[in-house]
Order: sequence, then structure tokens, then C-alpha cells
Amino acid sequence: MSQPRRRWSEHQVEQFIGNLLRFGVLVATSVVVVGGVLYLIHYGTSPANYQFFRGEPADFNSLQGVATAVLSGRRRGIIQFGLLLLIATPIARVIFSLFAFVRQRDLTYIIVTSIVLIELIYSLVGEKS
Repeated sequence: MSQPRRRWSEHQVEQFIGNLLRFGVLVATSVVVVGGVLYLIHYGTSPANYQFFRGEPADFNSLQGVATAVLSGRRRGIIQFGLLLLIATPIARVIFSLFAFVRQRDLTYIIVTSIVLIELIYSLVGEKS
């Protein structure tokens, strides 16, 4: 016979979500700091040119571009990866919340959390104008 699934208490879910957010922010901050320190070691003594605005290079406009930059050891790629981790942290929170609500069979929160997740995903990969 299969064991009945134990339901998670609200306290357990809150603890996990709190730890997830803490860990996500700490990891993202650490990656950004490492990338920033490496960037400053290499470019810190170069004079800044504020006469012309240069946007983000095209290779940082996709996950594949950021991954390629990180794997090749580019400092700006490491910083960008840390920022992506920072963005991914609340998305992971919503995904886990949805999983917890499904497990608790709470239909109202499943619907609301699904709408929030769809909006988050759409805002990241939706139509670019």
C-alpha cells in the first residue's frame, strides 16, 4: 500500500519560501560582487567616458549570450548572470508556491498563483516592441 501524502503546514511553506528568497538573494549578490570585483580589477583604472551612451551589448540580450559570456570568463557576463539570478529568485518563489498550493489542493490560490506566474513569464519573454 502506498503511504498517504503528508500535507505541508503553512509554517513549513513559509519557512521554505523565506529560505528560498534569502538563499537566492545571497547567491545572486555574491555572483554580482565577484563579477564586479573582477571587472574593477581589470577596468577600474580606465577613465570613464560619459559623452556617449553605449547600451548593453547584443550578446547580453539572451540567456544563451549570458551563458556564453560566463563560460568564457567575461566579467560583464558574470555580473549579468548575477542579475538574472536575482530576477529568477521571486519567480522560483512563485513556482514553489504554486507547487505547494497544488499539493494542498487549494484551488483559489492555485488559480491566483498561476495567473501571477503567467504574467511573470509573459513579462520576461513576451512581445518586445
